[in-house]
Amino acid sequence: MTGSVDRRQPRILILTVHHGSSHVRVARALEQALLQLRPNLQVEVVDALAHCASWFRAYYNSFEIPLKYWPGLWEYIENHQHQGDSTGPRWLYRWGARGLFRFMEAFAPDVVIATEVGLGEFAILHKRQFKAPYFLIGVGTLDFDRPWAQPEVDLFIASPGEIAEQVKSAGVPPEKILECGMPVAPAFSSCPDKATARERLGLERDLPVLLVNFGGTGSRKPRQVLGELHKIQRPVQAVLIARRDENLRKELLRLSAGMPHTRVLTWVDNMHEWMAAADLLVSRAGGGSVAEALNSGLPMLVFDAPPGNERRICELIEKKWQTGFWVKRPGELAARINHLLTHTEELERLRSNAWRQAHPHAARDAAEAIGRVLDEREGNRAYLSK
Repeated sequence: MTGSVDRRQPRILILTVHHGSSHVRVARALEQALLQLRPNLQVEVVDALAHCASWFRAYYNSFEIPLKYWPGLWEYIENHQHQGDSTGPRWLYRWGARGLFRFMEAFAPDVVIATEVGLGEFAILHKRQFKAPYFLIGVGTLDFDRPWAQPEVDLFIASPGEIAEQVKSAGVPPEKILECGMPVAPAFSSCPDKATARERLGLERDLPVLLVNFGGTGSRKPRQVLGELHKIQRPVQAVLIARRDENLRKELLRLSAGMPHTRVLTWVDNMHEWMAAADLLVSRAGGGSVAEALNSGLPMLVFDAPPGNERRICELIEKKWQTGFWVKRPGELAARINHLLTHTEELERLRSNAWRQAHPHAARDAAEAIGRVLDEREGNRAYLSK
């Protein structure tokens, strides 16, 4: 006797969190790539904490306190989370995430994608406790935390090289690792050339462009950074990105008053064009910004790195990839900029190294892998229904 096959649209749930913007950007990049590949998919991107208890949200976001006021304490906590088997008490996660678990049960996903390690732990606990049958995918942001290495994670999306080796060294089987790179928006797979980008953006063609990104959490130190920009010895076009922080935008306008060829922008939807137009990026070492810069062949000067993930990324940028420099001291930024703008051959070397680390089709490659998973699951359902 032949039964009927479930023909409902495949459902994909992408869990993200608004810590900085890297996790959201990864989630949206995957959403775009999935829908471009298979428009019939039902893809839901959700802020996982919005479905958790309010007291638990406060607990989960409490890392900002030691990060801001006791960096040494945060370094100890973050190192324990990075190397341990869990980022927090599992019983507390189960209790605080009960609302999220109910949402996941109601959504009934075929695939769950977690863009941050804590969210991955939520899904691991849910899958373990309720024997949920979905396929669980973890996405790293240019780093790997050991709590990801659990049997409930069916696939981990990693960058080739150092990151993939970290995943393997944690005991994750190679067949569970997709070494495609960190997903970025599809626009980064077709960036314009520098001359075209500058013309579109109204920038002068022959004057160096310095892109300064103040995104992410942390102190951002606008006064310190602008003080260094005033010391640059040759004319440049400085583009200052304040993102969605209106107070920061006003402060940058005040601090940059009188600086020629300077723009202050808020959130931009065409970051691929601004990076294509730039000669050098000055930024925090957030995974999303760094991945986008690599895919734009854009050398980096990274600054204001708090203990933990960002400092590990800074080490990769300066020592492993050699795509830029980690500015550790306040007075070093202007000297680095002056040196690189004068020694253009070194700037080109950094640019070439960045291109070698680029993975502009990572989101598409991940979407194709997810499509294969869905095909296999659909085939299994069809077989079992016979």
